[in-house]
Parts: sequence; C-alpha cells; structure tokens
Amino acid sequence: MSAPDLLPVAQPAEPPPPTVLLRMLPPGLRQVRRPTRPIERSAMVYRHTWILIVSGFFEPLLYLLSLRVGVGKLVGTVSLGGEQISYASFVAPAMMASSAMNGAVYDSTMNVFHKLKYGKIYDAMLSTPLNTADVALGEIGWALIRGMIYAVSFLGVLVGMGLAESPWVILSLPICTLIGLAFASVGMAGTTYMRTWADFEIVTLVTMPIFLFSATFFPASSYGTVGHALLQISPLYHGVVLIRAANLGQWSWTLPLHAAFLLAMTAIGMTVAARRLDKLLLK
Repeated sequence: MSAPDLLPVAQPAEPPPPTVLLRMLPPGLRQVRRPTRPIERSAMVYRHTWILIVSGFFEPLLYLLSLRVGVGKLVGTVSLGGEQISYASFVAPAMMASSAMNGAVYDSTMNVFHKLKYGKIYDAMLSTPLNTADVALGEIGWALIRGMIYAVSFLGVLVGMGLAESPWVILSLPICTLIGLAFASVGMAGTTYMRTWADFEIVTLVTMPIFLFSATFFPASSYGTVGHALLQISPLYHGVVLIRAANLGQWSWTLPLHAAFLLAMTAIGMTVAARRLDKLLLK
C-alpha cells in the first residue's frame, strides 16, 4: 500500500447548526440569511418619497384630536378597570395601535404588490445571493419599521397632550412592534394572492371594520355577549387591550393571551408569505 493511500480522506464540512433565533422562526423562514438587504433598499427608496410615510400618520392623529375637542367633551369619562379616565385617554391607545396597524398594512400590501407584479424587484433580488426567505422577512421588517415610525411619533403626541396615564406607557412601543409584525406578516401573505389592483378593495373592506369595531371607541362591555365574543377574533382588539393596559399601568393574567394571539398571527403570516413567494418566484 502506497503512502498516499494511507492519508485520511477529507470529509466535507458540515453546515453550522442553526442558531437559537433561526430555530424560533417558522419553518418557511429558516433559510433566511440576509434579510437586511431588502430593508436597506426600501430605506434608500423612501428617502425620496418620505411624504408617503408621513401622510399615514395623520389619519389616527386627526381622529384623536377631533375626539378630544368634540366628542370627548360630550362623553366625559369612561370606566376602565375600575378607574375613571377621560374619553380621550380611552381612545388614544386605540389610535396608537391603529397607527401601527396602518403603517404595517399599507407597506406590506400595495408596496409589495407593485414590486411583485410590476416592478419585478423580487426577481432581480433572487438573481443575487438572496433567497425568498430573505425577501419575505426583509419586506415584513421594513413594514414593521414604518409602523414603528408611526408608533413612536404617536407616543410623543400622546405624552404631549397629557393623555399618558402611567410611566408604563413606554411599553406601548414593544407592543406596537408586535402589532406591526402581526399585520405586516398577514398583509404580505394576503398580497401574494392578489391578482389586480382591484383586489385591494378587500384590504379596506377588512381593515375598516377592524378599526371601528375593536373596542376602539367603546368599551368591550358595551358590545354585548355576542359582540364581545366576536372581538376575540380581531387582531387589533388584542393590541388595543395591551396598549391600554400599559397606558394605565393595569396588569392582569389575561394579557399574555392577547400577546400570544398576535404571535400566532405573525408565525402563520410569515410562513404563508415565504411559501407563496417560493411558489410565485421559483416556479
């Protein structure tokens, strides 16, 4: 036997084990490697179209101002958790949750649809080392950032107007992060099924009732037994409950259940979005 035959044969290197963060991701996103690249691209684009981001902040703000000046004077106070608060303080957390929802939904629907169907941006991305998981998580991440821009701005307005009832209101920011993740994930997943711009009427058809009937303007107790049961399927309702609890500093054992609903919604939306992009872009 010759000397070279005695040399050990080099074995192919095994891929590194997934990190804890990757193990926490839904199965469809565990191949993610460079999700920051789509986020960087979106940030560069919006440097020239920043007015689109700013405009989405004003709708819930104008709602809040009108309620404080007009309807709030007529309603007076609202009982919440055994505590009497002004109607504006009752509505303000709901407007903050709605602001985070709006930013996430708008960017994860129409913007994604244009890139997918007309701009062919994702086809170009996939010609680079990016994969569909990077695209999905990157777009969801940017929609989340847009929602958080609204949330941070709204928190400043809420504090400036004297509607912050507790220092714990600062926790509304991570809660808005969760709201943005949930709506951005489901928004992008739903967009992959859209065929034409006319289909986006469905987005308004869904988000408007969610906005109006998520204990946004009335306490959950006023909805009756059936209405209260229907509230449980509204993702915005769960976000509103969490932000109101943070604003008042009122905590209960049910709050983790509301957060779990939004986390489950996020996981489902991310998984569907990644799989649909695989089907649409890699077919």
